Amino acid sequence: MSNRGTKTDVILIGAGIMSATLGTLLKELVPEWKMTMFEKLESPGEESSNEWNNAGTGHSALCELNYTEEKSDGSIDISKAVKINEQFQVSKQFWSYLVDSNLIEKPQDFIRPLPHMSLVQGEEDVRFLKKRFKALSNNPLFQGMEYSEDPEQLNEWIPLVMQDRADNEPIAATKIDSGTDVNFGALTRMLINHLKNNDVDVHYQHQVKKIKRTSDGHWELKVRDANGNVFYHTAKFVFIGAGGGSLHLLQKSGIPEGKHIGGFPVSGLFMVCNNPDIVEQHHAKVYGKAKVGAPPMSVPHLDTRFIDNKKSLLFGPFAGFSPKFLKTGSMFDLITSVKPHNVLTMLAAGVKEMALTKYLIQQVLLSKEKRIEELREFIPTAKAEDWDLIVAGQRVQVIKDTEAGGKGTLQFGTEVVSSKDGSIAALLGASPGASTAVHVMLQVIEKCFPQYLNEWEPKIKEMIPSYGASLLANPDLLKKVQTETAETLRLNEKEAVHGERASVLS
Repeated sequence: MSNRGTKTDVILIGAGIMSATLGTLLKELVPEWKMTMFEKLESPGEESSNEWNNAGTGHSALCELNYTEEKSDGSIDISKAVKINEQFQVSKQFWSYLVDSNLIEKPQDFIRPLPHMSLVQGEEDVRFLKKRFKALSNNPLFQGMEYSEDPEQLNEWIPLVMQDRADNEPIAATKIDSGTDVNFGALTRMLINHLKNNDVDVHYQHQVKKIKRTSDGHWELKVRDANGNVFYHTAKFVFIGAGGGSLHLLQKSGIPEGKHIGGFPVSGLFMVCNNPDIVEQHHAKVYGKAKVGAPPMSVPHLDTRFIDNKKSLLFGPFAGFSPKFLKTGSMFDLITSVKPHNVLTMLAAGVKEMALTKYLIQQVLLSKEKRIEELREFIPTAKAEDWDLIVAGQRVQVIKDTEAGGKGTLQFGTEVVSSKDGSIAALLGASPGASTAVHVMLQVIEKCFPQYLNEWEPKIKEMIPSYGASLLANPDLLKKVQTETAETLRLNEKEAVHGERASVLS
């Protein structure tokens, strides 16, 4: 069966956190616009946004050492950390607006306060962490960060990590209590449920097969449902927020901005603790330092998680390799993404990234016992029988030609690619991803709807008071934003979290 002629203002491809965020922003800005969403799976937030497919870290550079680089002169560059922290503040402001507007009823269903820590061993890394702490601790965005090399203090902060640890090597940690654990799967489902209740047509098990430009400048999508029925939908604006599937869809659009871009898939694996007694002994997200030669996404971390109102403990990530671009994708995803316009870029990346290829091969060949050995660097008493291996989401790292890196440069961030006229946009890339979804979707709005910005700005500032301003340059605004978002999102209620955790496991 074929059905032509359905027209709408906005089409969102993919029911993940990015489409959910953009849809919610647009619904607040222009509630009269008609929007349609297509998702190839049976429910929202089942790929990268799913709570078991990511680390659930509210990425704000409080503990992630790869966001603070040591320069050749020995100084610490905190510019990336500041940028990411400010972007997460934007997300918290928007989420607070949703709570204040009764669009989200209970913020603790998707966000909880949780200390963020950095942990290092060895004289060289201890020296680095101390310098990093000094560089960050006087910055208002990182207020409240503590540093310690004292084993007794560390035992108080992370008893499970310090238990039976040999004292023959220097060890140090930083701790900041304003960190968060975020269930992006739950948040995605909340936002899309809100959209469905506000006249957005959400279609599950509908896969976009073709995207083409019409003579009037709009976009026509050929969509197939689970029964093989084909539908044609036309929209003035299309957003491709399909995670790893975005690159193929961007290529189908044919826009010149999407050419000379490739993707390299990396799968993630986590070890999850199945022993509640051990889970109860740890309450923090603890990030270490990536090993020499390892890529940024390989930073090891031991995470307390809250999923389905139950406390969990995860360690990872371990990298894996699959040619799929999505966890539910095809084994031909990688090879079919290679086109005449990006083949040289992909080949150049292959030559440049031999170290990454070697690393991935080593990771794939790791036995469970080898993974447990890596876990014991964090938990010396770890036993194999207490931990299970789970496969997390697929991430597609962007490969493009850049001025700084030359042809075939692997990118480790998120990137918006849009047509010159702003009628179509796609989000590519991975970390910090979901944590900065609001900032990134505001970029989409600015790129694709510049003609409406003056009209929309008052509403945007109502939703995000710091919009257009630097929080670092406005300490009074920063203090106001931090105080109000913490109160609205209930991020000051640490005792309630501990009490609830005890009852869940009893």
